[in-house]
Amino acid sequence: MPHDVSSSSGIFHPAPLAGSSSGDFGGSFRPRRRRGRRGGIQSLRDGETAQHMNQMDQTKFCCSVCLDLLKDPVTIPCGHSYCMNCIKSFWDEEENKKIYSCPQCRQTFTARPVLEKNTMLADLVEELKKTGLQAAPADHCYAGPEDVACDVCTGRKMKAFKSCLFCLASYCEKHLQPHYDAAPLKKHKLVEPSKKLQENICSRHDEVMKMFCRTDQQSICYLCSVDEHKGHDTVSAAAERTERQRELEVSRQNIQQRIQDREKDVKLLQQEVEAINQSADQTVEHSEKIFTELIHLIQKRSSDVKQQIRSQQETEVSRVKELEEKLEQEITELKRKDAELKQLSHTEDHIQFLHNYPSLSALSESTDSSSINICPLSYFEDVTAAVSEVRDKLQDILREEWTNISLTVTEVDVLLSQPEPKTRAGFLKYSCEITLDPNTAHKHLLLSEGNRKATLMDQQQSYSDHPDRFTGWCQVLSRESLTGRCYWEVEWRGGVYVAVAYKNISRAGNECGFGRNDKSLVLYCNNNSYTFRYNNIQTRVSGPRSSRVGVYLDHRAGILSFYSVSETMTLLHRVQTTFTQPLYAGLWLYCNFGDTAELIKLK
Repeated sequence: MPHDVSSSSGIFHPAPLAGSSSGDFGGSFRPRRRRGRRGGIQSLRDGETAQHMNQMDQTKFCCSVCLDLLKDPVTIPCGHSYCMNCIKSFWDEEENKKIYSCPQCRQTFTARPVLEKNTMLADLVEELKKTGLQAAPADHCYAGPEDVACDVCTGRKMKAFKSCLFCLASYCEKHLQPHYDAAPLKKHKLVEPSKKLQENICSRHDEVMKMFCRTDQQSICYLCSVDEHKGHDTVSAAAERTERQRELEVSRQNIQQRIQDREKDVKLLQQEVEAINQSADQTVEHSEKIFTELIHLIQKRSSDVKQQIRSQQETEVSRVKELEEKLEQEITELKRKDAELKQLSHTEDHIQFLHNYPSLSALSESTDSSSINICPLSYFEDVTAAVSEVRDKLQDILREEWTNISLTVTEVDVLLSQPEPKTRAGFLKYSCEITLDPNTAHKHLLLSEGNRKATLMDQQQSYSDHPDRFTGWCQVLSRESLTGRCYWEVEWRGGVYVAVAYKNISRAGNECGFGRNDKSLVLYCNNNSYTFRYNNIQTRVSGPRSSRVGVYLDHRAGILSFYSVSETMTLLHRVQTTFTQPLYAGLWLYCNFGDTAELIKLK
């Protein structure tokens, strides 16, 4: 019977050199002979060696420098073994110190040891390779496709431990060490590993972008500040980050306040649902008792009233629940937004913060329910009174008063619509901060005053190409979308179109002009007259001349109103329609160079 090669009785045990640690081999070993009819050294080598090596920790045959299987292994005086090229390279770096050390135990040698190939260890590694097993030590330390790789490692790269915003490179723990040891490198800014370091490099000058141009709302390098951004409002990226961080905190406070307000609104609506149901149920019960007394002649009308009440009940409850659902969704979105802003606030990379801030800082408009008007708790009680009156008048009266009953049911309206404000103070409650989007501005428009003012210029501005930029007319849109109730004012000089438009309005050609299509509405203002235009149809508007125009939007109700603002407010033109998308404020400067229009900050 063949010998069982897995038996422990015949396994050989390599003896490490004196001073070596577990897993490092030097010198030679002497296998024990085993007894048996077919035992022998050759059988041991062919069977038991591979079997035993399969059971061994493969990491013991790896170089601690390159973390791969040993190549041309050498054993240094302390007993540790390395690839010959790895230890040579390591000692080459220490050449100027004239002291050579072991990468593992740090034992030092004043004279550089002479390296000789450890033939026995080399044979063991070759045997391991023949088994088809390739060591994969510390695979979790290597950088995968989704990981940030060390920029210094050669061959198979290790995962980066930190990225340096000064060096614009990422380092594993080993290659990061100089940043902790060298005084000049200690001043560098280290952040979590990032694949986006190249976004910190100016594509024009190949310099690190450490500044921010507030005029063009973009990150720049110091050469940009004296070149194409000369004369612009520029600050350090850190200063801009500080400013935006303050705004972020204010936004979070606003979000949290809105969450509290919406939760109160939801509770109020839930109470209203209960009250509507209770009132409707009571009315149905009373109506059924009254109509039962009218015997067969009243039975048909009783059924009709019941059906109509239930229908209106369902309608009102559906409306309330719909608003409740919207508020719940808004709460969820606000919480998600708060979490994103919180995460953004912890971003260490200023440039990444500024890069992501514009897309995360804008808040969607609130569902218009901050002041829900509820009608008195009568609900369907008036229906009961009307039915009682009909009961007394019998058949003739029932026929005459049926219309009155039906109308009374349909007049139940829990969510009363909000009327348009009557005073400027009332409008200011809906005032919103609006800024102009430089990416949409025609190149003959100069934006200033924090991107709230547009001036028509003779010379083109140095704006970069952008798909959102108007090229047909000297127009610009707001950065913020407008939904819900909004109010803003425009101070103008010369000839200016004050508009609202959908974002998908054309940006080129004659048809992109505000009011010349079905995607925008505009009031043209000059010193002599006002003109309203929509879908290329013009309407002359009369009203007092003023250098300031107020715009009121109730997106949900489909109301857009323009006012002449001075000491008093005078309605110039009102539109009642249906808006199918969020709107954006727009300005179109048409007449003379030097004409201006500014979105006023309202207190």
